[in-house]
Amino acid sequence: MLEDGLVVTLVGMSTVFVFLIVLVFCVNLTSFIMKLINKYFPEVVEEKEKVSVVNEDDNIIAAIAAYKFNV
Repeated sequence: MLEDGLVVTLVGMSTVFVFLIVLVFCVNLTSFIMKLINKYFPEVVEEKEKVSVVNEDDNIIAAIAAYKFNV
């Protein structure tokens, strides 16, 4: 009975170990393939114009300061 438990434990742990090794291999292979694709087909990045939010921040700061000093 104890031997059967040990066999099942070893088979289960070995199966998980092999699966994790295959998973790591697949992740590394995918990373390599993506780097290779990006080398020959680079992604075009469009620059967006910067939006100024200083006015909104100043208004919020002024409202908080006015509330604190009036209370």
